[in-house]
Amino acid sequence: MSEVKVNKISPRSGTALTVGDSGDTVTVAGNVVKTNAVQAADAGNIISQSGTTITLGASGDTINVASGATLVGGGIDWQSSIVTASTVTVEAGKGYWINTTSNTCTITLPSSGSVGDEIKFADYARTWGTNKIIIDPNGLNYQGQDDSYTIEYNINGQSLNIVYSGSTKGWIPFLDKEVADVPVAPATQKAILGYGGNTSGTSTANLVNSSGVIASDINITGKDRDYLAATSYGGDKAAFAYGYNGNDNASLNVKNLVNNSGVVAADVTGVGTARYSLAAASYGGDKGIFGYGKNASSNQLSMTNLINNSGVIATDVTGVGTGRYALAAARYGGDKAIFGFGIPNTGRTNVTNLVSSSGVVASNSTGVGTARASLAAAAYGGDKAIFGYGESTSASLATTNKVSNSGVVASDTSGVGTVRYSLTATDFGGDKALFFGGVPGPTAISNLVSNTGVVASNTSGASGVTGKSLLAGVGYSYSA
Repeated sequence: MSEVKVNKISPRSGTALTVGDSGDTVTVAGNVVKTNAVQAADAGNIISQSGTTITLGASGDTINVASGATLVGGGIDWQSSIVTASTVTVEAGKGYWINTTSNTCTITLPSSGSVGDEIKFADYARTWGTNKIIIDPNGLNYQGQDDSYTIEYNINGQSLNIVYSGSTKGWIPFLDKEVADVPVAPATQKAILGYGGNTSGTSTANLVNSSGVIASDINITGKDRDYLAATSYGGDKAAFAYGYNGNDNASLNVKNLVNNSGVVAADVTGVGTARYSLAAASYGGDKGIFGYGKNASSNQLSMTNLINNSGVIATDVTGVGTGRYALAAARYGGDKAIFGFGIPNTGRTNVTNLVSSSGVVASNSTGVGTARASLAAAAYGGDKAIFGYGESTSASLATTNKVSNSGVVASDTSGVGTVRYSLTATDFGGDKALFFGGVPGPTAISNLVSNTGVVASNTSGASGVTGKSLLAGVGYSYSA
């Protein structure tokens, strides 16, 4: 085979590859000119193209990058296994998904490094704010400090990209940023009003459609009870839990899950301290929290229990804020929650406690609005909430208080509808809410709340809808 020698091969321009300069004569005798390939000393094609795929080298080749050269676009090798352990040792050139849902994670870096070595980390479950990551530089410097310094990252949704700069400064973060925007779960469309009743509680419920129409009573499984609470979980399902059974004079720690078709499951027992007159709300887009209440000894509690997106209720968490009962709770801001009002040791209170998107309860916020108890609360407008009705130490109320999407409680709004207490509230129709039931009664009166927070006048209970008090309401189902 003859050898073709040229003084110049110009880079490709579009689909054209120039060999030689203007005026040169290029002769190929008995050879095949191949498109999309360059041959090196008859060693085979080193660059080939098929459609939009460009291949460097052939099977079995070793490709060297010359000293001082930079390989662009090589990329990070993201690991397919999610890190859930409390410790992990990592390697340069790799990316790691760190899931700290159950524990903090200490990350040990390589013991040696070359300039340009790069490692990436990402908050897999947006839980670094609850359980942080800790970086162990393993003998190397980190931002110029030796490995005796503490290096922690504790922001939900954080991404971290570190690059080795040399022995003086060591590892330097190239990117350290919170990913603030997260997918927002679809809003629940339907609701269920369950249990409650009068002196001993019932095992009946009423389904609410996406227009706020309350259907006739249905019998459901589960222990007869009242003074319970309910929250959505998993985005489109719900859970009733805790309460009081008057027949047995006992506080309960049972739960009943509700699927996204509105079917209530049988009792599951043993889910934290038995108590009643508590409140619950969803948070984090797909989880929930039960909080406060009182136990069989009538002690005011401030403990909470988280429920995950599979409907599993966790053990007791020591509470934050004033222990109280007969309070209310609702989701706000899309992924956060608020507990408010209630009865402490004496009188009534109007303090509130915000719950973060990771389920952390904050200390008391100074109260706004009339101190009261036995009220209800629900989300509306997609990212806001409303407290309504209840009773002060001297009177039943129809007062409402709106909550902004940043958790700020507004002053009293004069009430609409019948003054009452021991009612419930729930979201429905994606961005609306309703208040239902209560005392005097028990009544079947409801008041719809628009997506701008306007409370409508009374809607009388329809045929087949029994008046109730001390019940719980909650949204479920993405389907209208």
